[in-house]
Amino acid sequence: MEYHVPQFIEVEDKIIGPLTLRQFIYIAGATGLCVTFFAYFSFIFAVLFSLPVAAFAAALAFYRVNGKSFIEMLEAGFNYYVGAKLFLWKHHEPMQSEKNVTAAAAAAVEAEAALKKAAHTPRLTRGRLSDLAWSLDVTTPHKES
Repeated sequence: MEYHVPQFIEVEDKIIGPLTLRQFIYIAGATGLCVTFFAYFSFIFAVLFSLPVAAFAAALAFYRVNGKSFIEMLEAGFNYYVGAKLFLWKHHEPMQSEKNVTAAAAAAVEAEAALKKAAHTPRLTRGRLSDLAWSLDVTTPHKES
């Protein structure tokens, strides 16, 4: 039995004319807000308030930045400004106590490296020494010409 595998799943369906459901909701919400402005304010104030709302709704509905929707970019910007920042390095002159701590830490690292180096050197035991001496004694002498 064959199954149809969906293609292009990242593309939203056009539900209402040439608009996706999300685009339609952004435009309809902005239109409703602008109509409310015109109903309750004078014409000048309604236009002044409606222009930014209409521009913001158009950006939400149609504007894409590097393949991402405008609402995703707003969310990323908000999370960046609100979230904690990680600073890896701030240069400042060390105080005398910090210098002492740094010197002690360097000495500890150096001692640990010396211990590791000593641990990796092979030990020469009596049995190993006698095996080495035996192998040197048993070798055949060179022919002299």
